[in-house]
Amino acid sequence: MNKVFFITGAARGLGTDLARRALAAGHQVVATGRRPEKVIEALGGEQDNLLAAALDITDPEAAHAAVQAGVDRFGRIDVLINNAANFYAGFFEELSEQQVRAQIETNLFGPMNVTRAVLPVMRAQRSGHIITLSSLAGAVGVDFCVAYSAAKFAVEGFMEVLHHDVEPFGIRTTIVEPGFFRTELLVDASTTYADGSIDDYAERTTATKKQWEAMNGQQPGDPAKLADALLKVTDLDQPPQRFIAGDDCLAAIEAKAKQLLDQVESSRALGSGLAHTDAS
Repeated sequence: MNKVFFITGAARGLGTDLARRALAAGHQVVATGRRPEKVIEALGGEQDNLLAAALDITDPEAAHAAVQAGVDRFGRIDVLINNAANFYAGFFEELSEQQVRAQIETNLFGPMNVTRAVLPVMRAQRSGHIITLSSLAGAVGVDFCVAYSAAKFAVEGFMEVLHHDVEPFGIRTTIVEPGFFRTELLVDASTTYADGSIDDYAERTTATKKQWEAMNGQQPGDPAKLADALLKVTDLDQPPQRFIAGDDCLAAIEAKAKQLLDQVESSRALGSGLAHTDAS
């Protein structure tokens, strides 16, 4: 059955791949970005099944307007893909408070804004699928990614609880945890580095920044293949609540799961038997 997709961050990277493949499969797509003309250009021009809508995900009113435009055009929204994100890289002390807040504003409150705008539509339909892109760094602490990981860990908590909120209305949720894919997250337009003004961090900051810059365009994952996999996820009658994508991420999260189990066991002696003992 053809569906109506609402995709954020569709002007480049994975968002473009997702929109392109959804259109090729015969779906209708609301593809959003800050500049709709860039979305249309990225997707090869105007198409009957395409609505390019302006959206800054940090603006709740813009989110509601884009969702309404999609409903006005196609009548419903079946799949929301919260894809848009950016990256503030650096050690915690070298990131300013404003940078950390900006990271969380985009990568946590952004998906929340769009989801809040879409949910009334899906509740009325008694159906829908909300997919939010997290990251390997949303499940495993990654060096130099403290602000990004803080936002993505929060996204995972948001989505995990949202599942319980909306399941009674026939709405499914999926957290996507990609490893390192050759998207445009590391390009200058998406990545902001800390100023690096603390001597104690200087050597590590310089070396780590070079590593991240060298990784841009060399990541092992193919975003086109990830887009194909995500479209298959949307076709499942019972989509997974968590989808781990990429061999690197599968290995990292498997190791984290084992580490957590080890920590449960090491905590058992001191962590159990702490219930309050009521007076008899």
